[in-house]
Amino acid sequence: MAKAKGSPKTGGRKKGTKNKISADVKGMALEALSEVGGVAYLVEQARKENPAAFMQLVKALMPTTINGDGEDGAIAITAIVRKIIG
Repeated sequence: MAKAKGSPKTGGRKKGTKNKISADVKGMALEALSEVGGVAYLVEQARKENPAAFMQLVKALMPTTINGDGEDGAIAITAIVRKIIG
């Protein structure tokens, strides 16, 4: 039988708790990044080796909403535009 609408959540993870596997994979990725040079490696990728992949990484890390002076105090990001320099 379904719960009544508006009844409190019971069981499962608490709201905002990260998936353990996701946290483990993130930790491994950060460790690997550290081993290949950290920030210097990312700069190399952005400038020469693979700027498209670097921009995909930036896109994935960007929030989808930023607090601001827009409607209801929020500004929605709908696109990230890559500008080629040099």
